[in-house]
Amino acid sequence: MLRAAAAAAAIFPARFAAAPAVAAAEELRSPLLRVIGTLRDGRGSVLLGRRVRFCSNSSASDTEAAVAEAEAKAEDASAAEGEADSKASSAIVPTSTNIDDCLSVIALPLPHRPLFPGFYMPINVKDQKLLQALIENRKRSAPYAGAFLVKDEEGTDPNIVTGSDSAKSIDDLKGKDLLKRLHEVGTLAQITSIQGDHVVLLGHRRLRITEMLQVEEDPLTVKVDHLKEKPYNKDDDVMKATSFEVISTLREVLRTSSLWKDHVQTYTQHIGDFNYQRLADFGAAISGANKLLCQEVLEELDVYKRLKLTLELVKKEMEISKLQQSIAKAIEEKISGDQRRYLLNEQLKAIKKELGLETDDKTALSAKFRERIESKKDKCPPHVLQVIEEELTKLQLLEASSSEFSVTRNYLDWLTVLPWGNYSDENFDVHHAQKILDEDHYGLSDVKERILEFIAVGKLRGTSQGKIICLSGPPGVGKTSIGRSIARALNRQFYRFSVGGLADVAEIKGHRRTYVGAMPGKMVQCLKSVGTANPLVLIDEIDKLGKGHSGDPASALLELLDPEQNVNFLDHYLDVPIDLSKVLFVCTANVIEMIPNPLLDRMEIIAIAGYITDEKMHIARDYLEKNTRQACGIKPEQVEVTDTALLALIENYCREAGVRNLQKQIEKIYRKIALQLVRQGVSNEPDHESVSASVTEESGNGDNTTTKDEILKDPAVEDASVTNNVTNPASEEANEENLTSEAAKEDSTSKGNKGTDGAADKAIEKVVVDSSNLGDFVGKPVFQAERIYEHTPVGVVMGLAWTAMGGSTLYIETKKVEEREGKGALVLTGQLGDVMKESAQIAHTVGRAVLLEKEPDNHFFANSKVHLHVPAGSTPKDGPSAGCTMITSMLSLAMGKPVKKDLAMTGEVTLTGRILPIGGVKEKTIAARRSAIKTLIFPAANKRDFDELASNVKEGLEVHFVDTYSEIYDLAFQSDAGTETS
Repeated sequence: MLRAAAAAAAIFPARFAAAPAVAAAEELRSPLLRVIGTLRDGRGSVLLGRRVRFCSNSSASDTEAAVAEAEAKAEDASAAEGEADSKASSAIVPTSTNIDDCLSVIALPLPHRPLFPGFYMPINVKDQKLLQALIENRKRSAPYAGAFLVKDEEGTDPNIVTGSDSAKSIDDLKGKDLLKRLHEVGTLAQITSIQGDHVVLLGHRRLRITEMLQVEEDPLTVKVDHLKEKPYNKDDDVMKATSFEVISTLREVLRTSSLWKDHVQTYTQHIGDFNYQRLADFGAAISGANKLLCQEVLEELDVYKRLKLTLELVKKEMEISKLQQSIAKAIEEKISGDQRRYLLNEQLKAIKKELGLETDDKTALSAKFRERIESKKDKCPPHVLQVIEEELTKLQLLEASSSEFSVTRNYLDWLTVLPWGNYSDENFDVHHAQKILDEDHYGLSDVKERILEFIAVGKLRGTSQGKIICLSGPPGVGKTSIGRSIARALNRQFYRFSVGGLADVAEIKGHRRTYVGAMPGKMVQCLKSVGTANPLVLIDEIDKLGKGHSGDPASALLELLDPEQNVNFLDHYLDVPIDLSKVLFVCTANVIEMIPNPLLDRMEIIAIAGYITDEKMHIARDYLEKNTRQACGIKPEQVEVTDTALLALIENYCREAGVRNLQKQIEKIYRKIALQLVRQGVSNEPDHESVSASVTEESGNGDNTTTKDEILKDPAVEDASVTNNVTNPASEEANEENLTSEAAKEDSTSKGNKGTDGAADKAIEKVVVDSSNLGDFVGKPVFQAERIYEHTPVGVVMGLAWTAMGGSTLYIETKKVEEREGKGALVLTGQLGDVMKESAQIAHTVGRAVLLEKEPDNHFFANSKVHLHVPAGSTPKDGPSAGCTMITSMLSLAMGKPVKKDLAMTGEVTLTGRILPIGGVKEKTIAARRSAIKTLIFPAANKRDFDELASNVKEGLEVHFVDTYSEIYDLAFQSDAGTETS
């Protein structure tokens, strides 16, 4: 129907001069409107009974000629009807009057739209029996059939398009089932042509199904009545006005719709007795309305009502056409506007280039690069300037569209943006550095001393180059934040990048420029980011370097971290030497044994063992708790965390060397407190009036505030790490007093306001966290007490061990399994490593020798099978420092004597009884203090390591340094064993 409508759009009438419903006469080329215009003669009377034929070809002139010929031969309507039958593309055809005898017809289902009288409709017939019956009927004298629209299935919406094949389901219906799905009113259709399963129908008049006449195996045949329109008054003014409005609307639709005009080629039309009912059918047929609305027009026999229904359809079609036109206009304006803007811009560029007002892109790029390097020309090395000039010359010779142009442009961008010879002024003030380190970190006096020594040497030399610092220690002890503090103290820019898991050498040395997406290495990116040639670069996790098919990054770092080689560091991308000798490198590592020896040889190791319980208490109380309370929006008077709670938190939940986990647990406590306060109805949001007043007060004192901030803050360096930054105790006490006084003032003011307003808030109980209710906030304790014996029994001795998380204590237990002459043996359990198993064998041998010396008559080791166990069994253990502890445990079992109370020892033993030095003295000392050990035994070679410990770590400990095991024997089994020592 859209094609039929498109056809009608090109041939619709245009002569409306005599119609009173038309505002002004307008001459259109379509011949059909001229025929519609003949509905009224010059005197206003309707001309009925004339038979007119006209034809529409591809051009307008041919169309008018065909119309003139049709009007001249109006009496030859029957001949025109014969000619119309030979044209396959006709839209409106002549009707026949000798069809009154067709009272029974074959029913053809129409799935999409009804067929109106006077119009062609092609359909596809899939049923072979039905197709054969149509062919036979066409051979007879009455080639007619009934075309009836198919009803929609129950429960379906005709306006919703689905993927189901409705035509296929209709073809499957037969007999009564098909009759139930057909509308009663249809059209008597002439079968004009049949080609394969393609059947072309021509509508003649309306039909109504009365009953079914069919044999079961034959196609559906129905008995029909021919319907006629109800009588009407053709001179009725309302009827005339309605018809003229339909004509006017159709003319507007055909004028605005481009869809039908684009598809029109050739149409033939024959209207016999053109009248109001034919006008209504014509409007409904060419509209794109819903099939049910078109069926309603087909079923309507009242001519006036049919015209009104058609008017509604064509009005709706006109609105759709206008909407289509507006959409097309908007899109066309957008496209034409973009094209116009592009053309104008290109013309403007050409004009400016001709007048010399604007240079091309290559000249602008060259000017930008030359401007960058101009300020650095005096400090930039000559070989770099030469490369830049060569690349600029090369850039001018390249086409902007070539790939080499982009490579050269990016290369020049990197070369000119680097800070050649731009150094920041260093600050070697030791007192300033001491103040910053004390502000940022609590404790770590030995580490601070080493850093101050480093800065002092830099002051005497005038530069801090020549050293690569490596901070080693467990996670969370403040290695990264110490690097930031050094940068603040020296007034250097800070840059950090991690090499953990790095397996590509190009990340250090850069890519070759021949690769797509090539970039410089991390050091060149660092210099571009900080803008100075002497930053402090923190290389994090250097002990976790990877190694893959792209090379060994550890070997690439050898050149970077060697002060003798990095003077001429060569990046693969830049391909020019860069001086990195002024860069201060600080590396961090957890286990220095994992660092390759050539790389470790270039570093100065500063060990950060961790924090003892007292230091953790100060850090938690002075910094972590305050920061967390402020972050959670809780006031100091609303909560109290007791010292016993913090101590229990440190001992039972956060035994690791660092304070990162301690911060997490404190945050967990304060989050639960915040939830508890909110549930009680507490709100710490400031009032709008107080906020505005404070803003006004700050604006009044804006100059002083700005000066103070500029003095306290260093804009070049980030603030210190959250995990380890603490404030100076003296300044903290002053700050606490100020905060307390301000809080008291605010509290009194708020109380006064509340009293004035008359609002009586219910009293909020202060939340107190102590050791008794700590489990309600952080759950069950993670760690149990390492000390499981108050008085160690016979055969049990406490040893000291080092772990990556710090130090810990462990017990060596021995038990006699069986005793039989000559059956001496040793059984080992507890997931011991190879080194520890060898230490146990050595301990068994040395123990037999010592026992033979001390008690010659005791043959315990020769006749007893001994089982040695190191709890806990699920933890792997290895290392040589448990040798003396194993000997003491075996001798305690052999002699039946317990060792001295509160005693712990560590040291590697040889077969001759000599005690060798061990590592991790500070970690093991901290672990001993945590288990309330009073007496420690260390190898004599570790005395210097112990003396370097802070005084608060050594306080209250009785420490003995031994060279041979005989000394340990005398200390462990002395006569006053079991009594406390001071």
